[in-house]
Amino acid sequence: MNTIHVDYPEPHLARMKEILKVHPEVRSLFGTNPWSALCILLVLGTQIFLAWYCSSLGFWPMLAIAWVVGAVLNHAMFVLIHDAAHNLIFTGANTNKWWAMIANLPVVFPTAIGFRTFHLIHHRYQGEMEKDADLAGPIETKIVGNSWWKKCLWFLGFFYFYGVVRPARLKKIKYLNDPWIYLNVAMQLSFVSLIVFLFGWSAVGYLVLSSFFSVGLHPLGARWIQEHFVLHPNQETYSYYGGFNWLMFNVGYHNEHHDLMMVPWNKLPALKKMAPEFYDSLISHDSYWKLITKFIFDPKLTLASRVTRDPR
Repeated sequence: MNTIHVDYPEPHLARMKEILKVHPEVRSLFGTNPWSALCILLVLGTQIFLAWYCSSLGFWPMLAIAWVVGAVLNHAMFVLIHDAAHNLIFTGANTNKWWAMIANLPVVFPTAIGFRTFHLIHHRYQGEMEKDADLAGPIETKIVGNSWWKKCLWFLGFFYFYGVVRPARLKKIKYLNDPWIYLNVAMQLSFVSLIVFLFGWSAVGYLVLSSFFSVGLHPLGARWIQEHFVLHPNQETYSYYGGFNWLMFNVGYHNEHHDLMMVPWNKLPALKKMAPEFYDSLISHDSYWKLITKFIFDPKLTLASRVTRDPR
């Protein structure tokens, strides 16, 4: 499938204005959710405990726990980092950056501050190849192609592609001059050193596996297909309303989030209920298992199955 190139702007700004016009009551959902900070601490504590527990296990039991449990927990941390990127945990950008970096700790690799930069640009320049890190570049797309086994390898390495390859591709975005990036790195190095000192390198191995599975070859990896891969004509953003939302802080409500970024994760279902005529007519997903299987084995679906647009 070739990339779908369009000459109209991304749809969310216009829909936001229409929703606010028809349903001004949705403004009551705007704000922060301080309970997210408690969730961060609980998940962090659980991952530290599991890292200790897995440090005395063999590789295969560790691998199984990382895939079944660790991937879910680290994916939850990515979602909370996402809310912090939109300043939806506490008031103030700096406070949210600190909480994003705390959520980043069990992920091992420093991603919180860089993600904040690239994700906010994604919202503003959705579909623009030179600014949207959510889009695979031409080389990445060509290498993967439509081969099922290459798609599996791409999922396994998605953490690398998203965190290293795409930032390197977007040369116009200068993010390494942000001092918070280096604070993020320092916190990660300190945390990893502490885990090694207390539990050994195998504990770090469990956390690394959890991170790679959390965004990779795992049902939760289907989230990256769900959000913006075009499976139906004339729609470029999709929501997911399946059961995994209970484990990933409603991040499946993706159209709702793009339309009104001021709504924290716990109130996204309420937004859908307040403005049903804007969302019930949109195509959505209800099974990550089915979606990831379809993407891997359907040769018509590739990394190019996306909407792109010229720079504004």
